[in-house]
Amino acid sequence: MPDVREYVLKTPPGGVKRYDHEALCDLLKVEDYSRVIFEQGVGREAIVRIYPSNPLMGVREMTADDLVMDERGRVQLGTYFDGSPLRFRLFDPRTGNAQRGAVFGTTGAGKSRLVQAILIACKNSGIVVHLADLKHGQSVPEAAGQVATRVTTQYETILMLRGLVAEAERRMVAYAEMGRSGFVIGDPDPLMYGLVDEANRLLEKGAPFRDEAALLIKELGRTGRSVGVGIIIAAQAGHLEELGGSDTLRGMLKEGEVILLRWSSAMMQQLVSDGLLPRGESLQPIPKVVGQVRRIRRFTEQRADNEDDVNSQGMLYHLTGIRPTSMARTFVVGSVAPTPGFDPVILALYGDHTPPGQAIDLEAHMTAKERQAAGGGGEEGSAGAGPGRPEPEPDSATMSTAQRILAALPADGLATADLLAALNADGGRQIRRGSVLTTVSSMRAKGELARPDGTGLIVPAPTA
Repeated sequence: MPDVREYVLKTPPGGVKRYDHEALCDLLKVEDYSRVIFEQGVGREAIVRIYPSNPLMGVREMTADDLVMDERGRVQLGTYFDGSPLRFRLFDPRTGNAQRGAVFGTTGAGKSRLVQAILIACKNSGIVVHLADLKHGQSVPEAAGQVATRVTTQYETILMLRGLVAEAERRMVAYAEMGRSGFVIGDPDPLMYGLVDEANRLLEKGAPFRDEAALLIKELGRTGRSVGVGIIIAAQAGHLEELGGSDTLRGMLKEGEVILLRWSSAMMQQLVSDGLLPRGESLQPIPKVVGQVRRIRRFTEQRADNEDDVNSQGMLYHLTGIRPTSMARTFVVGSVAPTPGFDPVILALYGDHTPPGQAIDLEAHMTAKERQAAGGGGEEGSAGAGPGRPEPEPDSATMSTAQRILAALPADGLATADLLAALNADGGRQIRRGSVLTTVSSMRAKGELARPDGTGLIVPAPTA
């Protein structure tokens, strides 16, 4: 590349563990620190490149083709400083595994736009997504209608995560019966993800569902990936202890897809201590304003009006990629300036085709106590029939899938195919086999249906 100076440095055995970026720039007489890129080379080498301007300042716009999964299960989210593609893996065809992912970034670092890109990539690649946007739906508003499930409250997120765990358990049972040890996309199930944006709200200390949320996310990260049910969280880059405790995420982060946008010092210390970076390793800081030169101006010199404009949105490190200490940047996702409504550029990337998959039946994953508190009916003491009044006829159009299953099941049970036929003939909305099996798995776990007895029948739980 013309006008780029490159220095190859000999390093001690094991490479350079610490370096002072500002001191290096001063030594090279470069005032704009963002023009100098330090990268650990192979063996006992390090490379220092000096660019005429920061090479990540002119990235192009994202295209729909970037966000279609390739034969290796990856999409291209952006570029490294040297023009190499920044890829994010959504599926590993060699192992048949869904991925565990995490995106960290401070306010204004570009986290929401990166989440939009991942959601678009899933839709364009036929991946079913169940989304929790815990900023009351404002973080990624264009995702409404573009994913199978979209929730905006912490309680709904818990129900969604329960549904994902139930689906993973259903698949494990089904695949064991098939004699299958791995996951194959579309045979018979689609690749599926749960994505929790603003996950820090759900997992921070004092959050009402913190313990259960941490447990469910850990369970998905541990067992869901082998049956095609992945989990991705996006959170503020504060401290991992504020995300359900470091133990909850340690394994998930070490083996998943981890992206770090502009961060806080506490986050960096935790990532190093948790082994995401080698001890003593450091990353070149990502400043809020790239290209800003710190120098005293003379009295007569004019400052540029835009010299303090934040312009590093989307700059990041892919910590679990092959170049964890090399700075990269996402392509531009959406309009540069805020729009008065849904961003038309982002909507165009999503396309107008129907998103894959069906919504999770959240009510099916309520506990009996929660259902009673919500007035879901079917519990003793709930509103409805009373002395001298007939029992009201059940309305399948307003009943949850679990309630419809209980209403359709005779005492001696039904085969899955017969139950599915009964549900689709009761006047309520049409239900697919996968949704029925997911709900049945959850109901068995809560004691509302009998455990499998080898007959293959779905049977009501025995009454006391």
